[in-house]
Amino acid sequence: MTIKFAIITCSDTRTLETDEAGQKLEQLIAEQGWECVRRVVEMDERPFIAGALIDACDNTDADIVLTCGGSGLSLRDVTPEALFAVCDRMMPGFGEAMRAKSLTIVPTAILSRQEAGLRGSSLIINLPGKPSSIRDCLDAVM
Repeated sequence: MTIKFAIITCSDTRTLETDEAGQKLEQLIAEQGWECVRRVVEMDERPFIAGALIDACDNTDADIVLTCGGSGLSLRDVTPEALFAVCDRMMPGFGEAMRAKSLTIVPTAILSRQEAGLRGSSLIINLPGKPSSIRDCLDAVM
């Protein structure tokens, strides 16, 4: 069975061409033989991120929707709040696993706000925006 993914990068400063985090995710997905059915960059605004999440879950055949970016402590980091607004059920173990893995690498991982939840039959996972951290967090939950 091929797992299908959608990728949403949450950033005010990136485009598809300059989105290193989304490109890294797409590469990691391809390495596993999985399929990326959509990759977009969305502004760091709760309604825009929520809309992109709803669209990816409801209007594509993505099994898993991955976000990258917007999960830190700045006031512009609102990706977890957008996820909370659109999910039917939360999956707290995913965030816990990503933070636990990251804490073995960097002590500031405790400040990360990675989360996961379900919308319909799609799993949404918030990943960090730093390309070097993406593999660690994805490995922790895959």
